[in-house]
Amino acid sequence: MRTACAVLLPLAIRTAIILCHYMQIKVKYCRFFGSSPPRRYSESNLNEKNYLKEPKSFLSKILLNDKFILSIIILNAIIIFLQESNVNHIALDILDMLCTFVFIIEMIVKHIYKGFKAYWTSPLNAMDGILVLMSIPSFVSFLFPDSMTNLSFLLVLRIFRVFRFFRLVSLFPNFTTIIQNFKLALRESYAIMIIMMVLIVTFSLIGCFLFKTAAPDYFATPLDAIYSTFRMFTVEGWYEIPDAVAAGMQNSVWVHVVRVYFSVLLLIGGIIGMSLINSIFVDAMVSDNNDDVKEQLTKIEQKLDELLKEKNK
Repeated sequence: MRTACAVLLPLAIRTAIILCHYMQIKVKYCRFFGSSPPRRYSESNLNEKNYLKEPKSFLSKILLNDKFILSIIILNAIIIFLQESNVNHIALDILDMLCTFVFIIEMIVKHIYKGFKAYWTSPLNAMDGILVLMSIPSFVSFLFPDSMTNLSFLLVLRIFRVFRFFRLVSLFPNFTTIIQNFKLALRESYAIMIIMMVLIVTFSLIGCFLFKTAAPDYFATPLDAIYSTFRMFTVEGWYEIPDAVAAGMQNSVWVHVVRVYFSVLLLIGGIIGMSLINSIFVDAMVSDNNDDVKEQLTKIEQKLDELLKEKNK
């Protein structure tokens, strides 16, 4: 381990120095440090669309290439899978740290090319930056095992590396449109969701009061009752819960009351309520396509009106 550290640390430092020198970037002109860029780095070239399309070096092109970074992410996923499968080998640890080193250099390069503000205002970049910062303690502990003895609790942050795989969704076609429609769907359906939450809490308290003794596994506390009612609303265990409650009833009349109660509960929440949420959510998700169709129909109507006017003349 110490031999690997002695080899990797100078290699990492030398690579970072060569990278910065090879990109020919002057720190005093870098937006990351708050200074004004030179004329060749004008404001029109510093935005994400123009400035990042023309990296100045081969290494920067690689580090700003999404396909290369995504391949490193996939490699890191395979390494984590093997590590969690109790495959312990120094080669996996070295590859894991090399992947982390690539992510750190990528973050630095993106700060140089995009700027601090532009980097952290991008949701995907901000998430990735936070994950990179969380992985630094494990990187330091690998290079200097004795330096993290008092801060070993920081190594728990390594578990958050798996969230880096969410960057793979950026490969999906029309990903931005999907996110926008998802936000619209949440905004359109929040009212019915609040109503459903109120119904869940209300029926949970009623069930906790009525069936606490008959079915303590499902209604012993309000939290247990909320979970059981939520299961009923999602049609998960819709027959197990009523049967367990009915089995705990000593009076046959109450058995029928329990079945009617849970049948009404399933009808209101599981069938009508969830159907409303699904329909509103799906309608909002496809609203972008509906807008395109409406716009095309409007143009067709305008053309027909123009043809009719010309014909009347």
